[in-house]
Amino acid sequence: MPMYQRMGKIPPKRHTVFRKEDGSLYREQVMGTKGFSGIQSILYHHNPPTQFYRSELLGERMLKFEEQGALRPRHFFTGDGKKEPSDAVMGRQYLLGNDDLLIGVANPTEKMDYFYRNGDGDELLFVHHGTGKIETTFGILNYKPGDYIVIPIGTIYKVEPDQGQTKFLVVETTSWITTPKRYRNEFGQLLEHSPFCERDIRVPESLATYMEKGEFEVRTKSRGFLHSHYFAHHPLDVVGWDGYLYPWIFNVYDFEPITGRIHQPPPVHQTFEGHNFVICSFVPRLYDYHPESIPAPYYHSNIDSDEVLYYVEGNFMSRKGVKEESITLHPAGIPHGPHPGKIEESIGKKETLELAVMIDTFQPLKVVKKAIQVEDQNYQYSWVEKK
Repeated sequence: MPMYQRMGKIPPKRHTVFRKEDGSLYREQVMGTKGFSGIQSILYHHNPPTQFYRSELLGERMLKFEEQGALRPRHFFTGDGKKEPSDAVMGRQYLLGNDDLLIGVANPTEKMDYFYRNGDGDELLFVHHGTGKIETTFGILNYKPGDYIVIPIGTIYKVEPDQGQTKFLVVETTSWITTPKRYRNEFGQLLEHSPFCERDIRVPESLATYMEKGEFEVRTKSRGFLHSHYFAHHPLDVVGWDGYLYPWIFNVYDFEPITGRIHQPPPVHQTFEGHNFVICSFVPRLYDYHPESIPAPYYHSNIDSDEVLYYVEGNFMSRKGVKEESITLHPAGIPHGPHPGKIEESIGKKETLELAVMIDTFQPLKVVKKAIQVEDQNYQYSWVEKK
């Protein structure tokens, strides 16, 4: 989200002398995208961010996908099955992916005893359940249900869930995540017809600067592998920063739905965009107000995109058999739409209380082999009306 922010102590001019009380220099780090032509922030560390004393290759992070099978709708119950103790990174269970992004879930029960950074692209964590905090290079973010947490590439962070159940929908990209271009003017400001504005964005609340010495592990995902770098100082040693690159939060309950006299197409629900994908929010809203309107969506063909839906809460108006934490995949190439009876059932309804996250990808998604363990094998036939 390109809004200028600053936290902590910084010198009056960049790339100039900035000394500590003992006369030594703070270490300046420029963290940016697209070489030096994209958005960036400048951070000031107590220690050089390059000062690791040991590196290790932890292992491959490439996923094993299914061989191509018959083209069909898919349905996965991510809330089923035994939940093993895990943290927010190593406990991620991936279901779908392509060269642009990975989609999965995480049910962290433990605090991370290491730090993490994604060196391949931005990440988005959608909070279905739970509260907690994320400590980052840029400061502390406290999360709650409904939060979309956007974490830029290269950000060092640690997730600390509170007691109780936390559930994340996880999107890992090989590019960037931002707000839809059509909702911004040439200066980056969100326009009046946008379903949210800058007031809805939460940035890091406070900057915690750690001076501890010891052994601190930062795990870095890059090039399909996971690497460890060990530092003798705490990696969150930043005393100040400013710029346009930082983690931020938008809560889905702050999304103001766009409605009309007749059914509005999915782009009105768009919340984020990235390279070859968009993310939309289906939130509680009033239905269409034309006297003859049909609120349920029409049957439609995904000519050039795969559609993924993560069901958060409520009774989704066009589906039967899905439940909270379900994920459905409707692939490009064949049409999809409401289950039998759902069109008729929607006529005359005034509102919906559904809440869901939709991800449309413009390159085909592949299904992770392990996903078959939580798949509803009969979903593809659920449009066949029983006599």
